[in-house]
Amino acid sequence: MKRAAIAIASGALFGAGLTISGMTDPARVRSFLDLTGQWDPTLAFVMGGAMLPMALAWLIQGRIAQPLGDTGFNLPETRKLDWKLALGAGLFGVGWGLGGLCPGPAIASLSLAPMSVAPFLIAMLGGMALHRFTTR
Repeated sequence: MKRAAIAIASGALFGAGLTISGMTDPARVRSFLDLTGQWDPTLAFVMGGAMLPMALAWLIQGRIAQPLGDTGFNLPETRKLDWKLALGAGLFGVGWGLGGLCPGPAIASLSLAPMSVAPFLIAMLGGMALHRFTTR
């Protein structure tokens, strides 16, 4: 129960932050990525602002034995940079640039405009399924 409450509260806080910051607005995201046109720098402040809590989280994680809702931290097992990571990052960037959304903001957008975000979510879920079936 405690773990579910932490997950729900964290997800709600994250979704609210994405919505309030404008990350769920595809037009704003595309304007941020349009460096040669009508560039909108506001999301740089959002991303920069996200770095401070993340830096604090890494500092805290290094000083405690386990997180609040689990028996241990689930950290990446490797730091290896390979072609799969590069391809995935490239696909993520292309999708973000074309769609103006990435997974977090797309899910947060379900509460605001479910029909306009549905094609992106269907494509995202299709890509996840394709990855699962091709990497077994």
